[in-house]
Amino acid sequence: MASLTVSEEELSCPVCCEIFKTPVLLSCSHSFCKECLQQFWRIKKTQECPVCRRRSSREDPPCNLVLKNVCELFLKERNEVHSLGSEEICSLHSEKLKLFCPEDKQPVCLVCRDSQKHINHTFRPISEAVSSCKVRQMSILTSSLKSLQEKLKRNETKNREFDETVQHIKVRKQNPESFSLQLITASVDCVSSAPVILDPNTADPRLVVSDDLTSVRNSGNKQPVPDNPERFKHYFCVLGSEGFNSGTHCWDVEVKESKRWILGVTTASNRRKGGVFFNTDVWCVRYRWSFVTGFGVEQQLDRVRVNLDYDRGTVSFSDPVTNTHLHTFTTSFTDTLFPSVWCRVARFSLQNPPNYYSKLLINI
Repeated sequence: MASLTVSEEELSCPVCCEIFKTPVLLSCSHSFCKECLQQFWRIKKTQECPVCRRRSSREDPPCNLVLKNVCELFLKERNEVHSLGSEEICSLHSEKLKLFCPEDKQPVCLVCRDSQKHINHTFRPISEAVSSCKVRQMSILTSSLKSLQEKLKRNETKNREFDETVQHIKVRKQNPESFSLQLITASVDCVSSAPVILDPNTADPRLVVSDDLTSVRNSGNKQPVPDNPERFKHYFCVLGSEGFNSGTHCWDVEVKESKRWILGVTTASNRRKGGVFFNTDVWCVRYRWSFVTGFGVEQQLDRVRVNLDYDRGTVSFSDPVTNTHLHTFTTSFTDTLFPSVWCRVARFSLQNPPNYYSKLLINI
């Protein structure tokens, strides 16, 4: 594993020193295996970070999805590297699988190569194909880790600003008359705001997510990406990297240059393989695409605003340019929700507009 740019130590839980299993993220930006953290809290009888000893206000910290995906990719590649030492045997001809057929995307033996099934096909040595696959997977792994590190850095900045605000409040507490509403508002915004990035591990193989995970485009061709369980395989969809299971969240979607679009939210458990994704657990609006459920928008818009109130069970869509309400879905949410966009012939990019709890601006 010396050739990897990500070490096992970087992906290890500080408590058990093993690769993270179901990692959760504390407000202090430290991550731990969910079971390790719960066991630590039971022994200590206090909800504090095992590393920095900062107290946590949440009994059930959120799952660190980005880190979870990075660890899964790391373990998958490590297992593939370990398996190289033993050559597999062709089930048809009992010969060693020494070649790889790019057309059929499968290893073959010398007899398979000369068979009618693989006529006019090209072949590569199996070791060369494995090396190419490793490079592609490591590129995805490194990109995800970079995004995670940047996100942790932003969270550290937010936490530092919050601590400074708390200290300022304690000082001003001696003089309540001068404690302004502006200070309270700034403190709330500091704690609640959180940038949203795309999760490349959910993107349909025909979609290309940028290195900084803030934009996506449809390439028209399938990319050589792992067929992991969370990835879409039928619809041109991609999800946000973080899910919501409480609170109020808002994001804008730029649609002025798109001829057709679908956007909204979906549940974490919704099936992403095959053509059943839009059958249930999707709350969305669509323009010029009537083959899926959702509220149809009749006129072309420049921008669509999505307002999610998880606790009240509402998802509202509006035109922020004209301040016009489009549609509101009302239900009772029990599953984690993710922002979702459908990108057929468009390009999406993310920014962070001010004054919203959860910020996601997508330009098509």
